[in-house]
Amino acid sequence: MAYTAMSGNGTTAGDDPLQTAVWRLRSRACWADAAALLQPVTAPAALQRAALLVERCLYTEQGWPEAEDALRTAEALAHSDDERGAAACERGQLAYASTLHGVRDRADEARAALGRAAALIAPGARGRALLDFRRGLLAENLSQAPQAARAAYRRAHAGATAHSDPLLLSFTWHHLAGLALREGELAEARHGFAESLRIREELGYLVGTAPALASLADAEVEPEASRLREEARRLYQLLGGVPTWLARQLTPPAATA
Repeated sequence: MAYTAMSGNGTTAGDDPLQTAVWRLRSRACWADAAALLQPVTAPAALQRAALLVERCLYTEQGWPEAEDALRTAEALAHSDDERGAAACERGQLAYASTLHGVRDRADEARAALGRAAALIAPGARGRALLDFRRGLLAENLSQAPQAARAAYRRAHAGATAHSDPLLLSFTWHHLAGLALREGELAEARHGFAESLRIREELGYLVGTAPALASLADAEVEPEASRLREEARRLYQLLGGVPTWLARQLTPPAATA
């Protein structure tokens, strides 16, 4: 996660103990508990807390008021261009999640917020890769523009590589593979999904492992596809049905007469 309050992001030895605790809770779908460890008295801490609660909305379709409150706090504390850009990026992500899940159509707000973020976050800055990724999500899922999405994901992939951000790399691999699968490029899709899964398993990102398994299953043949899907289903149930949207992908097709 970008804009952390302490050193490191909790995924490697030597990181700040607070960040390690936050990461362990976040990776196990305990976003509220992770957010409770952060005191929103500085801009970085408030931004990280808001980002955790926005992510919870995307994965659980719950907690919208808490995310809005945390985001308003982060926006009030942001002073530098980077901080204001990061807050705008989270504002765009929350509006995107609301639109994606059918809570309320906030597509225009999402585009405007990410546009503000693009004007504030310098090209080449660490936060730019996350912004590019989120602009790709909007292009793919709200604007139905796969070519624009692919270009944004590739920029994000390059930025995540340059800044050594493995978690973001797992997302760019995943979404580039999804576009490849839609176009029938099975080998490319299989490679991307496998890379995404490998990174998430190495990081211990449990809440993201089930979606990676399910997506890889979509690019595999039997019996491997069924094995991967069953493993995804087990993890999904272990986490109490999170992420909520994975249920549709794990539901077997109805039998035909």
